[in-house]
Amino acid sequence: MPRVAAMTGNNAVAESMRQINPDVVAAYPITPQTELSEEFAEFVANGKVDTEYVTVESEHSAMSACIGASAAGSRVLTATSSAGFALMWEMLPIASGTRTPVIMTVVNRAFSAPINIHCSHDDTMGGRDAGWIQLYSENSQEAYDNMIQAVRIGEDMSVRLPVMVAMDGFIISHAVERLELLDDESVKKFIGPYQSVNPLLDTKKPVTYGALALQDYYMESKWQQSAALLNSKAKILEVAAEYKKLTGRSYGLFENYKLDDAEVAIVIINSAAGVAKMVVDELREKGIKAGVLQPRVYRPFPHEEIREALKNIKAIAIMDRTDAFGAGGTPTFTEVTSALYGLTNPPKVINYVYGLGGRDIRVEDIHGVYQRLTEIAKTGKTGKMFEYLGVRK
Repeated sequence: MPRVAAMTGNNAVAESMRQINPDVVAAYPITPQTELSEEFAEFVANGKVDTEYVTVESEHSAMSACIGASAAGSRVLTATSSAGFALMWEMLPIASGTRTPVIMTVVNRAFSAPINIHCSHDDTMGGRDAGWIQLYSENSQEAYDNMIQAVRIGEDMSVRLPVMVAMDGFIISHAVERLELLDDESVKKFIGPYQSVNPLLDTKKPVTYGALALQDYYMESKWQQSAALLNSKAKILEVAAEYKKLTGRSYGLFENYKLDDAEVAIVIINSAAGVAKMVVDELREKGIKAGVLQPRVYRPFPHEEIREALKNIKAIAIMDRTDAFGAGGTPTFTEVTSALYGLTNPPKVINYVYGLGGRDIRVEDIHGVYQRLTEIAKTGKTGKMFEYLGVRK
């Protein structure tokens, strides 16, 4: 039977880490992830896990230690946010390039300057091409569930890649919600024992990690890594199906919320998707065929599936909690429009930046977006394609 508890997002992820009981955690506290690291450190101090907790001097050192521990043959977890994630940047492609399946929670927070400790998706979106699998979480329950599934996904022999699980800073990390938690034995059975591949500590079979590869072999290495990331999509769905049998909770590549007959839709990630779904319910009562597509898996990006889900929508607003300064649109905008490219009669698409630095996304804001989409669907004219939502000008 599941255990029901009231927890913050940080509490939920720390609890999942306790149940996973990794061999090694190397982490450095940074707001708004600090509570998560502190709570897990308490589990270690109180003997509730068998984990070796490595206290390091920086996030760069944290990821370095994680890669080394994973290469040595350990199950490894960590967590970070914002500038800490950026300080890891050099090490992120090393983790994916060496195929070390480190599992990392990223509590989304804005980059400086100006200094801000609240939510934007600057960090994980900035690292979207580092070769990691990326899972996003609307709420604490999803963050908990994603962490447990991430272990199975990243460690699978057909994948062997690091996985980052993202949740919104403060909005989710510090908000108390009702959760359904698995019992410890169910988690242990679901994730199974760690299986190392070519561990450094196997002295009978010495190996080298991070060897030099120049023109002769570098491309083949990257090709193999790319293929593993693309192929992980099938494993993500397989693990989700098993997890549904265990919990009754259904996960896919994205959530399709009332899209099947929708004429207008919003594509939006993480916590703000809940606001959008609430507005959709209100609009449906008025006869407006509105829907939401909420990406869960950002890498590998499910281009074909999203194309199929959105191909019959008349007008779409793609909303990101980050900007891609100087680009032709925000990260999710460019991904989705790429997916829609080549359709005979593609949807009209507009792009919004919203909620930077933790600014609230209000119900009336989402109503305004749907109102504009309804006009676009009627007239076929998009007008201004890119703008900041709710900014003072």
